[in-house]
Amino acid sequence: MNIFRLAGDVSHLVAIIILFMKIRRSKSCAGISGKSQVLFALVFTTRYLDLFTSVISIYNTVMKVVFLALAYATVYLIYMRFRSTFDSESDSFRVEFLLVPVAGLSFLENYAFAPLEILWTFSIYLESVAILPQLFMITKTGEAESITTHYLFFLGLYRALYLANWVWRYHTEGFFDQIAVVSGVVQTIFYCDFFYLYVTRGEYEPGRDVDFVLYF
Repeated sequence: MNIFRLAGDVSHLVAIIILFMKIRRSKSCAGISGKSQVLFALVFTTRYLDLFTSVISIYNTVMKVVFLALAYATVYLIYMRFRSTFDSESDSFRVEFLLVPVAGLSFLENYAFAPLEILWTFSIYLESVAILPQLFMITKTGEAESITTHYLFFLGLYRALYLANWVWRYHTEGFFDQIAVVSGVVQTIFYCDFFYLYVTRGEYEPGRDVDFVLYF
């Protein structure tokens, strides 16, 4: 495992923990898109079905279990424990516009027409667009808590580091996963406008709302 992948995994984990702890400590999921979190839970579920068929390494298995547990715990906090704080009116992105094309594409473009392979491909495609309901919610409300922007920053950093990981693997191993790379590039593009705003308005005070207008 190279440093870019390790740093990417850590950034991904930090992003999820930031969001989970934000909801737990504030006892509120205001400003959080429940739809994005459900989509991410679906991403991990369809990607990590190999937990029941193979073991790559202890590190790999532990990370998969942690991501699954945190994803479903976050969804539980949003839709069950702190449901009264959830802004369903602002979280109005039509997820079927993502799920239908992604499902169709995973059947058309994959490496093997087998159930686990199609579901893995589905997870890759879905991850590239799963953040859109969250970005749409921020655009609709025009603001986001600083902790939410930190979550998005580390999530975007994870994708950027994984792009570096794929470049490194191509030059050192000759490895190139076209589906993962193209999907990762698409996902990173969605974060570009946010990254610009994060840097230019990067001095936040805890608990202070920040106005955002995202174009995507």
